[in-house]
Amino acid sequence: MSISNTELLETAIAAATVGGRHALVNRHRRKESVSTYAHDVKLVLDVECQAKIETFIRRRYPDHAFLGEEDETVVNGQAVIRSGRGAAVATQDTLEWIVDPIDGTVNFSAGLRLWCCSVAVRRGETVLAGAVYMPMLDTLYAATVDGPATCNGEPIHVSDCRNLAEGIVMTGMDRDIYPGVPPLGCFERISGACRRARIAGSAAIDLCWLAEGGADGYFEGSIYLWDIAAAGLIAERAGATTEILARRAVPNQLTYLASNGHVHAQLKAALPFF
Repeated sequence: MSISNTELLETAIAAATVGGRHALVNRHRRKESVSTYAHDVKLVLDVECQAKIETFIRRRYPDHAFLGEEDETVVNGQAVIRSGRGAAVATQDTLEWIVDPIDGTVNFSAGLRLWCCSVAVRRGETVLAGAVYMPMLDTLYAATVDGPATCNGEPIHVSDCRNLAEGIVMTGMDRDIYPGVPPLGCFERISGACRRARIAGSAAIDLCWLAEGGADGYFEGSIYLWDIAAAGLIAERAGATTEILARRAVPNQLTYLASNGHVHAQLKAALPFF
């Protein structure tokens, strides 16, 4: 029995809401960590929220595959990502759910409002539906591959900015932004080419802001699939141009560029390595 994209989106929205609300009501526990790194942290609530999302999805679709941020483990100092975990092994024909339970974990841990729960579902390389829920702002972005992008049920669209020098570009400044490229140098190139470069601390939120016209471009040198799976689809359905510039050595890690389409070539030309 086939499942419509509308039904998949309903599940994505419900699952993102379940995960997001669990984090919201338990935010007083935001300092409880599983592990900490120099520039990141993994929280107990990251793990709990993903478990709640997975349980919710499996009640509806027990045979689907599942990939979440908290499936990452470290072996001999290297990140190892389990993919397609669950009753089904992810193949070109399998439906696979891709989840980031708290995108913007450092923001969340610090008590900031800019964090979200991201849930997407794909078949093969095609994302069919995605939802991004920002609990602190009660804001929900959503889209299907054959429908409009929406924010709280209202259609959204990218900006009409045609000159990058007048635009806003969202980005991150990971230490591992790209081999041989210093993060600050990349940020300087981007900020020098646009009116303002901004770092919000959540790739999914960055892309949703691009989708609704609040930003004109987005670049991340080192980002994971679960960060952009739902929000990338939302941006595309809002009229954005998205591009995977490179696939990194770590599974599911990407170099990713997105824009309103009009400034795409200008933004790409501003990057020091493409």
